[in-house]
Amino acid sequence: MLTDHWLDRWIDLARERAADAPVLEIGCGAGHDTSTLNAAGLRVMAFDLSAEAVANARKRVPGATIEQRDVRDPFPVEARNLGLIVASLSLHYFPWTETLALVERIRQTLRSGGVLLCRLSSTEDHNFGATGHREIEPNFYEVDGAPKRFFDEAAVRAVFTSGWRILAIEHVVTRKYVLAKALWEVVVERETSDESRTLTPR
Repeated sequence: MLTDHWLDRWIDLARERAADAPVLEIGCGAGHDTSTLNAAGLRVMAFDLSAEAVANARKRVPGATIEQRDVRDPFPVEARNLGLIVASLSLHYFPWTETLALVERIRQTLRSGGVLLCRLSSTEDHNFGATGHREIEPNFYEVDGAPKRFFDEAAVRAVFTSGWRILAIEHVVTRKYVLAKALWEVVVERETSDESRTLTPR
């Protein structure tokens, strides 16, 4: 696995929205993004389902709080009224109704104006399961024995319709896993009464 640096252009936004609160990272894996956030001076509480990933992430980022946890379980008790949540390729394992419920739980964890930075697998992600597998429901497949969802732009917008303001959606390709992986990079804000903001990545 290679390292990609997708968070770098959002670090200024991350610092601004996190303010003095910790950042929640959902599905931290081996801690690559955790390390980026920690190096930016942010306090990170992260979790992953894999015990091996958690052990590796703790070694990589000893300054972060990292737990083994299923995203379907309650979030850490400290995760409330947050300014920033990060979820890179960790929200695509569930049926549509569960996906919507999870995204709403994330929204409720953010304060007004808080931001979710996330990446979602694309329907163009043919190297990693978007075609050739048993379909469970539209764009949701059994890939190597595990469920996996793929998003087109309409689905991305549908997930973030209620209570969110979409700040950025971009279809990108990463070589993080050596083979080209197509995904959506998404920045959404919990709706506030403030005027809409135009966001330019740095």
